[in-house]
Amino acid sequence: MVKTIKYILLLSVVSAHAQSTFTKSHDEVVSLMCAVNDHWQATNTYKTSPFWDHAAYHTGNMEAFSITKKETYRLFSENWAKYNNWEGATSNDTANWKYSYGETSSHVLFGDWQICFQTYADLYNLDAIKDPAKLARAISVMEYEMRSSRNDYWWWADGLYMVMPVMTKLYNITGNTLYLEKLKEYFTYADKLMFDSEFSLYYRDAKYVYPLQPTVFGLKNFWARGNGWVFAGLAKVLKELPTNDTLVRPFFTQRFKSMASSLKRTQQKEGFWTRSILDPAHAPGYETSGTAFFCYGFFWGINNGLLSTKEYLPTATKAWNYLQNIAVQPDFSVGYVQPIGENPSPNTTVQATSTANFGVGAFLLAAAETSRFLANNPTGIVAKKKTAKLSH
Repeated sequence: MVKTIKYILLLSVVSAHAQSTFTKSHDEVVSLMCAVNDHWQATNTYKTSPFWDHAAYHTGNMEAFSITKKETYRLFSENWAKYNNWEGATSNDTANWKYSYGETSSHVLFGDWQICFQTYADLYNLDAIKDPAKLARAISVMEYEMRSSRNDYWWWADGLYMVMPVMTKLYNITGNTLYLEKLKEYFTYADKLMFDSEFSLYYRDAKYVYPLQPTVFGLKNFWARGNGWVFAGLAKVLKELPTNDTLVRPFFTQRFKSMASSLKRTQQKEGFWTRSILDPAHAPGYETSGTAFFCYGFFWGINNGLLSTKEYLPTATKAWNYLQNIAVQPDFSVGYVQPIGENPSPNTTVQATSTANFGVGAFLLAAAETSRFLANNPTGIVAKKKTAKLSH
């Protein structure tokens, strides 16, 4: 335990010397975001399933649309939703609906088939004349689930990003408070199952709770992308919760802030996080998907007053500089994305050509939130600091 704590302290000292100033303006960040998204859409089709990896891209695409208002972006997601008939898993036989891992039509209650509802809700909200058909399946599935007596639907970290924002989006659309009640209930189950109070990080699922499957140096094994899903998911939920909510907001805010503190101390000097957060030697080298989700979460927290700008802006900026300078390749593909998996496997090759739909989606989230910060702080320095500097 002492060895682990000393290691974390060393990481925090090392990362303090990394690049923490912006090298691109707001317009350049938006331009890069568009170049990345345009490249993706030009080389990929919207005719894909609504499964989690494709749907994760669309959560980023919708954020890119929110910044740029480029109709081609909205249409790419709209056409994808139409292609999938505004559904996730398609079975109508409720007696056989499952929430265990599965890629079949019967796994309707498995969160990887529910993340698509986020984009369906966003598209619904954009319509001047609302079309209830766009949300009929989402509401039917989620309210069927909430009527059950189970609370263990979110048994893996990824699921918190996949489904938690669905709950807040549908609450805001329907006004049904059961969405918030079940959000807290399901998250409480997941938190007790996967949260580590020493480091304020999440194990991917119960199989990885220490001392199970430690790192090569015997440390607790926290997967970067898994924690990225959680950190970004918390940000998305807090973004959409009513500001006066007392049922969910305090607990989620506390977890978000404690994760931010832990992640700040484990960032590498180049601005990224290694696949196993505490042990860079476990799976060395760059990794983009976790880093992008963390970048998004940090900038969202700063932009919305939950994280101290003085304390966290250097961390967020270093993460963004890694993304724009190392992760994005000359052809505007997003590299160094760990392939689909469930742990920080040292046996997986991650290189400049390693890209994936969900990694692009995570990058778009980060770029959008970074651009929001720069829109309000064009020099990359918060207004208070800028005023003080000019007074000399």
